[in-house]
Amino acid sequence: MKTENINPLSNMKPVGEEPFLLTPGPLTTTMRTKEAMLRDWGSWDQEFKKVTARIRKSLIDMCDGGADYDCVPMQGSGSFSVEAALSSFIPREGKALILMNGAYGQRAAKTMDYLGREYVTLDKGDYLPAMPDEVAAILDADKDITHVVLVHCETSSGILNPLKEISDVVISRDRKLIVDSMSAFGAIALSVKDIPFECMVSSANKCIEGVPGFGFIIARKTALEAAKGNSHSLCLDVHDQWAAMNATGQWRFTPPTHTVLAFLEALLQHEEEGGVAGRFKRYDNNRQILISGMRKLGFETLLADRWISPIITTFFCPTDPNFEFTRFYEEIKTRGYIIYPGKLTIVASFRIGCIGSLDAANMHGVLAAIKGACEAMGMTDCSPPAEALEQRKLQSELGNETSY
Repeated sequence: MKTENINPLSNMKPVGEEPFLLTPGPLTTTMRTKEAMLRDWGSWDQEFKKVTARIRKSLIDMCDGGADYDCVPMQGSGSFSVEAALSSFIPREGKALILMNGAYGQRAAKTMDYLGREYVTLDKGDYLPAMPDEVAAILDADKDITHVVLVHCETSSGILNPLKEISDVVISRDRKLIVDSMSAFGAIALSVKDIPFECMVSSANKCIEGVPGFGFIIARKTALEAAKGNSHSLCLDVHDQWAAMNATGQWRFTPPTHTVLAFLEALLQHEEEGGVAGRFKRYDNNRQILISGMRKLGFETLLADRWISPIITTFFCPTDPNFEFTRFYEEIKTRGYIIYPGKLTIVASFRIGCIGSLDAANMHGVLAAIKGACEAMGMTDCSPPAEALEQRKLQSELGNETSY
């Protein structure tokens, strides 16, 4: 009897022929990054310890942390590190203000529910960032709030939040700032000289263009010291991980060795490109090509231009009766590109990322793939519902009423 081949690897294309990932991560990596994973490493080996130390120092330098900050890598996805940070840096008797405008702010609130820590939220929906004067009013009215939690780039919509302006409000009121810069760090400038955060969380497989496997937390050393005993979890205890790394140079538990080496190689390429400024320049150019090309096809962005990040852009699904996202996705994939479904509660949408090892040629390529997908599906109208554009206009006008 013939046995069905259920091995998903059997249909894989050779490296270099697989589709480009236009997603918020995991993302397309260079051949150099892939090749860095071809060697096996012992996690206790002195050479691997040096790799970990070099990565930690490079990340501290990237945000001008100097002697006052330290970096703690944590196994797992970025969300593991966010939970580790919330549980370690917000004491059990503390209270957080969580600024929300998408799924990742909502996830922070859900994490706090699991932790049993007190919090309040400012939820701005899918279209707008929290405004500094709104944050100031909440902090002035509630003296029990000890920490403010902000997602730097909310990738469910693509909003780049006004981190500097909100930081100024938080610091002026003697509160502590926790930044989820998962999808921005490495491409959007973030210096402790301008934004003196208590801690910042990011991940290997975002703007530094490594592969999934660990996140990292950059925090004040005083905050790391004060975090002792706060965590609800052994594995997610940032203080314990930090203390062990400083004492031994090792990760407490088995590290993702291949991912760590890939990340070191990605860091070297980041430096070669010109660091944060160089990475931003390429991503921003990708964004401009993408948005201009999509609008020529008839698609429209969820956000008004002033809020769109160079990380990922959300587009309204078209009203054309022949549009169906699953087929749209597959048509684009067969043409060599993978996009991302929407993650909004108000309107149907999809997302296209600008990050990863992508350049102008790739952006023109995905535009051609999208045009081909629309033609194959018999679509003639890529415009969004009129009510969606009206909602965007209304929300944009509301945002314009408050400047910062």
